[in-house]
Amino acid sequence: MPFVNIKTPEAALNTQQKTEISHRITELLVEYFSEHARAHTMVLIEEVKDGGYYRADEPFSIPPEYRAK
Repeated sequence: MPFVNIKTPEAALNTQQKTEISHRITELLVEYFSEHARAHTMVLIEEVKDGGYYRADEPFSIPPEYRAK
């Protein structure tokens, strides 16, 4: 079963964008594994709270201009 786990800053994506990403990733995996993989493909999009992860040893907060609208 193909399993894709995406971690993204909280509020970076809206529901429509998450749905589109899920569909596009599923289509990509079907191209590689065949149509039989579709029913078993899982895409998990996890939102990490601001300051919940680090980049270059500094806590990361998503800039306002990158928040989903």
